[in-house]
Amino acid sequence: MSEINHFRRVVLWWLGTSIVATLLVVFLLAPIVPPGNGSVEASGQVVDNTVLFGISTPIAMAVLVYFIYALIVFRGRDETAVLDGPPIRGDATIQTWWLVVTTGIVLFLAGYGTIRMLGDGAGGGQGPNPIAKPTGANRALQVQVIAQQWKFTYRWPSYGGLETPTLELPANRMVEFHVTSLDVIHSFWAYQLGLKADANPGFDNVAYVTTKGPLTFDIHCAELCGVWHGYMFEKGRVVGPSQFNQWIVQQRQQYAPATKSLPPYSKQYFPDPQRRAG
Repeated sequence: MSEINHFRRVVLWWLGTSIVATLLVVFLLAPIVPPGNGSVEASGQVVDNTVLFGISTPIAMAVLVYFIYALIVFRGRDETAVLDGPPIRGDATIQTWWLVVTTGIVLFLAGYGTIRMLGDGAGGGQGPNPIAKPTGANRALQVQVIAQQWKFTYRWPSYGGLETPTLELPANRMVEFHVTSLDVIHSFWAYQLGLKADANPGFDNVAYVTTKGPLTFDIHCAELCGVWHGYMFEKGRVVGPSQFNQWIVQQRQQYAPATKSLPPYSKQYFPDPQRRAG
């Protein structure tokens, strides 16, 4: 069989398997891949994952189809046959198309990622000044996440500097998180909200989330932070606006004595060393 016939067979097998596999991946697998649809940003991540799956599936199928075809068609059938085939010096046409296709994919993904970042905002924990903020960021509810061994606490500058041990957020509201730490490096990971931002002492990490309907979400520390790192997890909730207002009132009443003793609200804190070397 000629090289052209082998090439046609591989292409036909690749086209058939790629169409079926891509449809299955895009419409069945991608929608159920984490983080889900707990927030606008999480839904955006699902869309981005779907795009990546849609592009990578035909590439993966090309590798698999050629590998399986070579195993079946080019396997040695005669034990006395020479196993090594003639040396291949390269094919300029294949090499050129390889460069064109891979370069096109990389440039497309770079452009797609840039457009998504500038359109939806870059506040995913890139520091105190994201290069792009989502629309309406100036009206976002500010919440400070304070990490320490081994607990997250939350401070609310728009509610008199109140600090709470649990996190509740109003539904259908943009939230501007300011993530920091009191001691070592932690990482604030609100799984179903599609949010992860490092918590570094003396640093203010800004991250945006736009909530949807009522939801209970998992909060974990995603950075090894000491012996009890594995126990640094809890639940947060997204509730209706009226329920959130009631919760805030209750928290302000309950923690009023502690709020009076807290230092003024600050976007960054430096750890107070309890002992020194030497």
